[in-house]
Amino acid sequence: MTGGALLIAGTTSDAGKSVVVAGLCRLLARRGLKVAPFKAQNMSNNSVVTLDGGEIGRAQALQAQACGLEPSIRFNPVLLKPGSDRTSQLVVRGRAVGSVSARNYVEHREALRDIVAADLASLRAEFDIVICEGAGSPAEINLRATDLANMGLAQAASLPVIIVGDIDRGGVLAHLYGTVAILDKADQDLIAGFVINKFRGDVGLLEPGLRQLQALTGRPTYGVIPFAEDLWIDAEDSLGTVGDSTVGRPAPPVGGQWLTVAAIRLPRISNSTDIEALACEPGVSVRWATEPSRLSEADLVVVPGSKSTVSDLEWMRRNGIADALIARGAAGKPVFGICGGYQMLGKRIVDTVESGAGEVVGLGLLDLEIEFAAEKVLARVEGQASRIPVSGYEIHHGRVARNGDDPLLTTAAGPEGSVRGSVFGTHWHGLLESDGYRRQLLEDVAMRAGRIGFRLAPDTSVAAVRAAQLDLLADLVEQNVDVDALTKLAEAARGS
Repeated sequence: MTGGALLIAGTTSDAGKSVVVAGLCRLLARRGLKVAPFKAQNMSNNSVVTLDGGEIGRAQALQAQACGLEPSIRFNPVLLKPGSDRTSQLVVRGRAVGSVSARNYVEHREALRDIVAADLASLRAEFDIVICEGAGSPAEINLRATDLANMGLAQAASLPVIIVGDIDRGGVLAHLYGTVAILDKADQDLIAGFVINKFRGDVGLLEPGLRQLQALTGRPTYGVIPFAEDLWIDAEDSLGTVGDSTVGRPAPPVGGQWLTVAAIRLPRISNSTDIEALACEPGVSVRWATEPSRLSEADLVVVPGSKSTVSDLEWMRRNGIADALIARGAAGKPVFGICGGYQMLGKRIVDTVESGAGEVVGLGLLDLEIEFAAEKVLARVEGQASRIPVSGYEIHHGRVARNGDDPLLTTAAGPEGSVRGSVFGTHWHGLLESDGYRRQLLEDVAMRAGRIGFRLAPDTSVAAVRAAQLDLLADLVEQNVDVDALTKLAEAARGS
């Protein structure tokens, strides 16, 4: 007997599929069920390294945590990491296997379909319920022939499908109706019903529309989840990473002064969620920046990771951010580079792998030279920063060929990262989630900025914030969705 399964699809990207899956997973795990997440194919530059040494989408890692599990490559067997508007790096079972375009992706279809089917089957053999997440929208009928994650998966595994719509975008009833209407009869037969996300106001005013939607489609709405302002950590991808917007929900300062952080919103930003750890701290205001004026106002500037390091470096040069960063370095104002952002801060990048650009001059803020290699570094890492335990993970093609600066971190494998005056950087993602190191960093930034009234909260824990967000999601699902009905749908999909 194989375990039950359910597919959560959405009318659009960012409709709320990821958070609904995470909330369901957390709630079912709290009820004592063995539950696992699954996303057959993800397109995102936000990824993590798993215990089994691979790379998966960050949303699936969060969903795994919701289930009480460590991330596994089985939870996201196919990951597409966009490097340009036309091509993406193809990651299969945690390992990069090449680049694909929308047109030649079809060549991989059959092999990927077999991999997806095998991994889902292995999870269903091990767990009571597998909560699957779709990708984009099942209404993309132009892509139906190559679909691995929506109705293609549902047909292959006989999964009931729930469609999530974001009412905050407007037109949600039309989106839900249209999604069903545009599908062919065989796909329509698998659509069990709907969930509406991000509702504000009196749900009674929506009820007549829900009744009419059921009359038109023959399908019920299983729940209406209210808009929750406090949900913000671990976004699925960079869709919500809007230029010049605030990250998270800044809590009032403990002392009398705020600390301000500007994070460069690169066009091909990767692991944008690294920044969120800073935004967990009371009195720290973190904003995305897309133009140079934001940098002069900030106490700290962060250059995050990039899936296209050379291209994003050139973008910074074109819009004046590069000059602003160089000026900050000369003035002794803090700049922190993470992974691709770290590489940009050096003197030289040799890239014949990602961009094929060859030798490129960096910003020169660090005495650092980077050379790209075909094989990607994937590792979970631990070390110390000024005797403070730290941890993180590495996902990068660029290697340090020469480093003339002091190391930022010490590890069993040797020094990591660079420090040169007020400029520092590392290849490690997740470093800022090490609470002791983050506090030390912010204290140093406050001292350099003369923010004598800034005080750190002594007990901020990013892990606790993330756990609280998962519990909030589970509570929202429990209070507003007919979870028993969804569980029965999943159990009805059990196989012999």
